[in-house]
Amino acid sequence: MIEPSDKIQSFWQQVEQTIDRLLTSESENQFDNESLLLEYSNSLRSIDANLTFHFEREEGEGDVEMIFGCDGYPESITAVLTLVGAAPDIGGVSFVAFNNRYDPVPATVNFGDEQFQLDEFWFGYRMESGRYHLDIYMQDLPASLDMEPRIEAVMIYLDALIGEYDLMTRVSTLDWYDLPPDPVDYALQPLSELRNCFDQQRNQISPIGLTYH
Repeated sequence: MIEPSDKIQSFWQQVEQTIDRLLTSESENQFDNESLLLEYSNSLRSIDANLTFHFEREEGEGDVEMIFGCDGYPESITAVLTLVGAAPDIGGVSFVAFNNRYDPVPATVNFGDEQFQLDEFWFGYRMESGRYHLDIYMQDLPASLDMEPRIEAVMIYLDALIGEYDLMTRVSTLDWYDLPPDPVDYALQPLSELRNCFDQQRNQISPIGLTYH
């Protein structure tokens, strides 16, 4: 049986040997070498089944960022941190653990062929014994959330607003509700205000995992 540390070392050797091929395939901020991306994905899953990655580049000619996450599974946070902690120095590429907050927060999110506005979503929260419980509200919430693209759009917004790491470790529960006719009457707030609200409470929140309902 191959030890996880050996798999991590093998992954980074693979990246060092192949990253130039990937970078030369870039077109309009997308990488066209699907077979190589699949090899990376398979190698990461052999380390931890929840590991994910994607690439971003700042405007202009900055470094490419290879961003690693764990698809919202807090039990895999250590795997992400260990992986990125072992990353080699490669010119033109930086390796990042988890999606950081975005400044400015995007007003719209494209998901597939659909576009969603930040102002479509509202939130409420409660603090109980140091735990932060977050409720998300949207119009016409379906009974089944599995195929609802707005859920994915909100998750992108949550990463942008408070960061993926805090989302996994400081949001105890995340629940979804139908938006009432007058959200203000229910003491709800626009989702755009979540960062400021969350940051005011952050030091009082006990770090824990994320549970979906």
